[in-house]
Amino acid sequence: MRPESSVCPSLVAWGNAWLAGHVGLDEAADHVEAVCGPTVAGDVPLRKYLANLRSGGLRELRLALPAPGDPLGLSGPPGLNAAAVDAGQAAIAVLDDRNLGLVPMPDRRGSSYVGIRLEVHESGPVRHDLPSLSEAERELSGAMRSATDALTSVDGPVQNRPEWVGRGGELAPGYPGRAHRVSALATRLAAVLSLADERGLTSGQVAVRGAALRELDRAVRRALVAAHHAIFEPVRNP
Repeated sequence: MRPESSVCPSLVAWGNAWLAGHVGLDEAADHVEAVCGPTVAGDVPLRKYLANLRSGGLRELRLALPAPGDPLGLSGPPGLNAAAVDAGQAAIAVLDDRNLGLVPMPDRRGSSYVGIRLEVHESGPVRHDLPSLSEAERELSGAMRSATDALTSVDGPVQNRPEWVGRGGELAPGYPGRAHRVSALATRLAAVLSLADERGLTSGQVAVRGAALRELDRAVRRALVAAHHAIFEPVRNP
């Protein structure tokens, strides 16, 4: 994963909060860019692009956090899927008459400017087979227990923590408290996953650790997607 990995979660959370009337457009765009840096979609600044989308019928934003072999949140076409898997994420803009996939890439103009460019793709329909927040929370708890059991018997080195890990994981106003808790936990676990290192392990230890971390990674991604979509779920007691 790369530093731009926090763009789509931030965009989806704060974009939906704006669409639901909990924050203004300026606050939403400012928050995304405070976390991720200057952001454009194509050649249009993020704030203007979102306003244009809303005028064009934007109803909601959905999060995709795919991995090779697991196109979580994606429904094609192949060009969008390939770009999103390579980036590890996408935001799906749901309009009245079509859907668009926004995939972040580094945007470097000259020697000093570094920002984020959202590549715009046509997208398939919204996926309806994604977990609910309660389902994702149960899966995450189970994966945590399994990973703990597997990893306590495997000692090994860890990597230095990249400074961007854990940034941008908070949700926006309007999300239920349970979603905030699940997102915060999943973000912390994503940081743990980024530290795993197989150097110095035997082949058997590598297999044990790898299986545990793959299960946890899947659960973390599903929990983050569910948390970011929880603003669409009916309000229930936590």
